[in-house]
Amino acid sequence: MPNAAQTLAKPLDWDALDAAKYEDEVAAVARLIADEPLKADAEPVRLDAVELVRDARRLARRQGVVESFLQQFGLSTPEGLALMCLAEALLRTPDEATRDALIAEKIGSADWASHVGRSDSLFVNAGTWGLMLTGHLVEPDENAKKDIAGFLRRLAGRLGEPVIRRAVATAIGVMGDQFVLGRGIEAALKRAAREGVICSFDMLGEGARTEADAERYEAAYLAAIAAVGQAAGGMGPEEGHGISVKLSALHPRYEATQGARVVAELYPRLLRIVCAAAEHDINLTLDAEEADRLVISLKLLERLTGEPTLMREWRGLGLAVQAYQKRGPEVIDQVAELARRSGRRLMVRLVKGAYWDAEIKRAQVGGRPDYPVYTTKSATDLSYLVCADRLLAAAPDLYGQFATHNAHTLASVHALSERRGVRCERQRLHGMGEALHAAAIARWGQVPQRVYAPVGGHEDLLPYLVRRLLENGANTSFVHALLDEDVPPETVAGDPLAAVRALPGPHPKIPKPRDILLPERQSAAGVDLSIAAERDGLTRAVAALDAVGLPTPPADATVAQIDAAFAAARKAQPAWDAAGGLARGRTLRAVADAIEAALPRLVALLTREAGKTLADGVGEVREAADFCRYYASIAERDFAGPHPLPGPAGERNSLQLHGRGVFVAISPWNFPLSIFSGQIAAALAAGNAVLAKPAEQTPRIAAEAVKLFHAAGLDARLLALTPGDGVEVGQALIAHPGCDGVAFTGGSDTAFAINRRLAARDGPIVPFIAETGGLNAMFIDTTALREQVIDDAILSAFGSAGQRCSGLRLLIVPDETTDELLEGLAGAMDALVIGDPADPATDVGPVIDAAAKSALEAHAARLTREAKVIRRLDAPDGLFFPPILAEVPNAGFLTREVFGPILHVLRYAPGELEKVAATLAATRYGLTLGIHSRLEGFEAEIRRLVPAGNCYVNRSIIGAVVGVQPFGGEGLSGTGPKAGGPWALTRFAVERSVTINTAAQGGDPALFDL
Repeated sequence: MPNAAQTLAKPLDWDALDAAKYEDEVAAVARLIADEPLKADAEPVRLDAVELVRDARRLARRQGVVESFLQQFGLSTPEGLALMCLAEALLRTPDEATRDALIAEKIGSADWASHVGRSDSLFVNAGTWGLMLTGHLVEPDENAKKDIAGFLRRLAGRLGEPVIRRAVATAIGVMGDQFVLGRGIEAALKRAAREGVICSFDMLGEGARTEADAERYEAAYLAAIAAVGQAAGGMGPEEGHGISVKLSALHPRYEATQGARVVAELYPRLLRIVCAAAEHDINLTLDAEEADRLVISLKLLERLTGEPTLMREWRGLGLAVQAYQKRGPEVIDQVAELARRSGRRLMVRLVKGAYWDAEIKRAQVGGRPDYPVYTTKSATDLSYLVCADRLLAAAPDLYGQFATHNAHTLASVHALSERRGVRCERQRLHGMGEALHAAAIARWGQVPQRVYAPVGGHEDLLPYLVRRLLENGANTSFVHALLDEDVPPETVAGDPLAAVRALPGPHPKIPKPRDILLPERQSAAGVDLSIAAERDGLTRAVAALDAVGLPTPPADATVAQIDAAFAAARKAQPAWDAAGGLARGRTLRAVADAIEAALPRLVALLTREAGKTLADGVGEVREAADFCRYYASIAERDFAGPHPLPGPAGERNSLQLHGRGVFVAISPWNFPLSIFSGQIAAALAAGNAVLAKPAEQTPRIAAEAVKLFHAAGLDARLLALTPGDGVEVGQALIAHPGCDGVAFTGGSDTAFAINRRLAARDGPIVPFIAETGGLNAMFIDTTALREQVIDDAILSAFGSAGQRCSGLRLLIVPDETTDELLEGLAGAMDALVIGDPADPATDVGPVIDAAAKSALEAHAARLTREAKVIRRLDAPDGLFFPPILAEVPNAGFLTREVFGPILHVLRYAPGELEKVAATLAATRYGLTLGIHSRLEGFEAEIRRLVPAGNCYVNRSIIGAVVGVQPFGGEGLSGTGPKAGGPWALTRFAVERSVTINTAAQGGDPALFDL
């Protein structure tokens, strides 16, 4: 048997798994089909599964509350969605007024009459609302059945809102109790004993956001292990209860980019928990999480298997493997190899996966080449069988624990285990699948069975409950189909291999991530920083730049050079305009390709000249390419030729868009590539030539971008780089008689000065397109989820060192939850990494220059005098400014934008919200607005009170995507049209109409041809 030193001396190459993370789905499915795990057993298994469905339906006549709910209120119905929203938010909402509003909004928003008397469950039957409200059954009469919402309102008027509130809370609690075994481990153990089940207990809660969260979760796990160990009485990991551990609950930054820190800080905490489980000889499973965390989880597992402090005879260490990941079979193989090398038997819970929708969205947002998960349910089911076969083949090094509520999967696992003569374990979720698993026991006899049993208070169970409802209430889920007697058993128990052969995928409605915006355009490719090879590629690019140093910045443009550039542009522009939108679109698409190809070098330049983190640099390169492709598509659509207009007989009318001439584009330092390129691309797409002046702080990036435009085939005369300061070069450009329009992004004061300068010019009135900053606020109510608010506020306020015009400046929070939220925000700030932006682990890099830092220090001094500083982090020397969290006394505290990593928090008391919103709106800024709430009424009211160009609900307020969230403000925040929007090119163009009297040639041929 190898010792720990030998095991660690030759670590497994876990990073190689990332090569298959985004495998093309066609190829991945072909591998699954070729594996064909059931082989000759396929037809007997199918017949067994059909009979299992029939048996389960007979046993399901007395089904659980939640299963009845899913059958009656499917999540494709407004009623199901309304009840799900109540389940997600109601019990965490502390104030009665908001709870009442939430109940009224959701209960009053759907057609409950259609469900009266439709369910066998008294809880689900709409008539039982009266039972909950009054303590005895109040069955609605026929008139009430036509208006259940009205019936409820009348009951509320008779009984009072507190009774209604308590009744609905009770109903949601009943649903929660169906999924959660107990509010504490002692209660859960007692209930498990009453029900006669063996469990893997999951201590509920979201991932840690703070160190205090992680310490609390560790204490909960240790207490649960002690209680479970005592109850197990030495039964061992196979026969007794176990514990499931969520690694993201043990560290606030459980991420691949924080790998060294995770090992240093999380691993000791995990080791304490695992040692406790070993001491009590119980099963401990490392739960599966998002695909981005797979490799780091496996590395921690490998370290544990070689841990000399763990008892060698303990056989309870395990992990969960997700079959919906394309890497599932390879993970099984690698874990089996790890078990063989370490001489430690590992327990493997095979699941299908719980974060499918989130993985789909994350891949689309990130511009990934494909998805880490299968897009069809049948491919996931087939992958499960392939994984199951490999897991059983790896016995006795691996002990299989098969978690499923699918009849065909159960029958398949039974057949595969019988074929190999391997003893294994079946698992189900508490509250789900009882009838199916009971039917399996009746059919094949008793086998080891374990219930995955969440434990926690109602406030912790809500996100878990909603995830379960979403998974099992979808029309495509097995649970939904099993309960629907109209679906034939043969359909419910279909063979996934046959289904995959018939429709191998990918899902026709889920295009590859980069293709979601086709046919208009392809999204720019991203970089996955959770993959070591992709991180290393960027750090090598920065190191290469460091080795030779930044290129020499371009010299400031002289007056003579500006005159020459205008003259050359004026000469070249007519032909460019005449070429039409199709030709210009081809050129801009070539520019986008060139920008994407140059990503590593551009990210390195952004890191060293602008202080961008690697993640921010990747985002900026992607946005620059997206601008070029998006504006190319608009040029091809709107500038391809005359647009015919209606008119009388004998006449032909048309309207055509043309470029205005030569545009001046003035861009900022905070987005020195994307905004710089976006302004140029917009002007070029409309048929103009461009003189571009970058910010004084970032001329090298601009010079590199201009080279890419020219190298992609753009006539160099159509785009001139005119660097220099805003006073001399900027004013010379604006005042030049050859200037036909100005596109500007930057500060409000500079925008005012440009506007005045343009107004004072003689000659044609030229357009001024401006996008400036804002006093961006995020409004929270008590229905918002704490963890979600913390994530979005931290990212919005401190991302890019707070140097985004869209960044969060003011967080407006109800008094009931302010103290708790401030504590969470401060703790999450403590987990931020401030340092070298070239380090993938860095969250907050430097500010742009000494002047910016000085202005922030002056504001920090004001906060010390006039507000309450909650947290100020330490920062390295140089241009780093420490992130600050401060509570301000009133809504009028900020009158100007504070451009840096400072988050101001304002608490509001009941009745003050409208006043606070009015004060903010009175500043006349209107760029970005955030809202966190589960109340549509709250969202609508805030949007009415605080006008803003971009409003984001229940998410961060930064990161607008070209063509998806067109960006730009109103009032003091900009003139419009929005960058990256469908009307972005309108002010870059002139409109020319043409009318031709076709009857002048002797008559109207069109009329005669009728």
